Amino acid sequence: MHARLKTRLDKFKSIKLKTMTKADIVNEISRTTGIEKTVVLKTVESFMDTVKGSLQEGNNVYLRGFGSFIVKKRAEKTARDISKGLTIKIPEHNVPSFKPAKTFIGEVKEGRKK
Repeated sequence: MHARLKTRLDKFKSIKLKTMTKADIVNEISRTTGIEKTVVLKTVESFMDTVKGSLQEGNNVYLRGFGSFIVKKRAEKTARDISKGLTIKIPEHNVPSFKPAKTFIGEVKEGRKK
C-alpha cells in the first residue's frame, strides 16, 4: 500500500462522528432557556409521543423550517429466506420517514448554527 494512501486511511479512521442523544438535547435546551431539566425532558418526550401517535394514525407532521415526519407506504413484495430456501411474501406496510426542509438542508450544508 502506498504511504500516502495509508496516511489518508489512517486520518479517515481517526475521524469520529459526534452524536447527540435525547439527554444531550434536554441538557442543551435546559442550559439555553433556564428551564429545569425535568420539565424539558417531559416536554421532549411528549413531543416525541405526539409525533409517533400521529404517524401511527397515518397522519404526517409538518414543522415549517425544520422538516416533515411522513408515513411512507411500502408495497407488498416477495423475499427469500436463504437459510431455509423459502419464498416469503412481505405484506404492504407503513414506515416512518423524515424529510428535512430545504432551508434546514441548506444550513447543514453551510455548517451554520442559529
